[in-house]
Amino acid sequence: MKRKSAVNRTLLAAVGIILFGVGLLILAGGFDLYRHWRMTPPDGWPLTTPAHVLLSDADRTRWAGNDWWWPATISALAVIVLLALWWLLAQLRRSHPGPLTVGEKTAVDGVELREGALSDALAADARRLAGVRDARVRMTGSSRHPEVDLDITLAPATTPGPVLQNLYDGPLERARQSTGRALSARAHLGATRHKAHRAD
Repeated sequence: MKRKSAVNRTLLAAVGIILFGVGLLILAGGFDLYRHWRMTPPDGWPLTTPAHVLLSDADRTRWAGNDWWWPATISALAVIVLLALWWLLAQLRRSHPGPLTVGEKTAVDGVELREGALSDALAADARRLAGVRDARVRMTGSSRHPEVDLDITLAPATTPGPVLQNLYDGPLERARQSTGRALSARAHLGATRHKAHRAD
């Protein structure tokens, strides 16, 4: 799982759990479920009857007269806004490297390689390997640290080990030599689906 996807799912799960819990509290109090189900909520439990509110007037104005209240409130809201902006910018950030310079330490001036061209060349090279039925390549990472994601479909009765070794020694090594860059690679292997044959 990509780091961005993991962070997004964690944030969405946390927000969803909080909203779900608040929604259950509101529904339980609004429909007077505690009384109908003969349940006794803990002392200080919010929204126990339809007449209760989430925050009473006393709760809302408890610290309003203190000097630290408004600076603390504004600071907390500013932090929340900054975190939301950081998350939004992280979503807009490009998750693929874009045009790659040829050469990592000593880049060739004015020479760039489109990521799509490198992906197509790698996929075509991988499809020529023995035991490979199909190959798809996608470039990820940044321009400084490009990564290669390979989806390899194996032919029936193919052993994955030799295919991975040939992939590393062949297409990936040729891509590293031709671009002059250290390309990190991640391969996902899948088997070709075929219909079951009935034995007589």
